[in-house]
Amino acid sequence: MPRYEFRCRTCGATFELRRAMAQANDPAVCPQGHTDTTKLLSAIAVTGTASGGGAQAPSGGGGGCCGGGCCG
Repeated sequence: MPRYEFRCRTCGATFELRRAMAQANDPAVCPQGHTDTTKLLSAIAVTGTASGGGAQAPSGGGGGCCGGGCCG
C-alpha cells in the first residue's frame, strides 16, 4: 500500500499515511487532531550500488532515452 505525505496547515506537522490509491486524495487528520491538512508532492529516489567492485554499463548497442538510441 502506498504512503502519502501530508502537512497540517494548523500546526505545521508533516506526517505520512498508508492508504489505498483510491483514497489518495481523501481528507487526512494530523496526529494532533487537526483537519486542515494538504497532501504533499513526494519525490521518490531509488539509490544503490552494485556489488562486485564498480559496475559498468554493458558495451555495445542500445542506450538512449528509450533504450533504442532514437533520441539524438
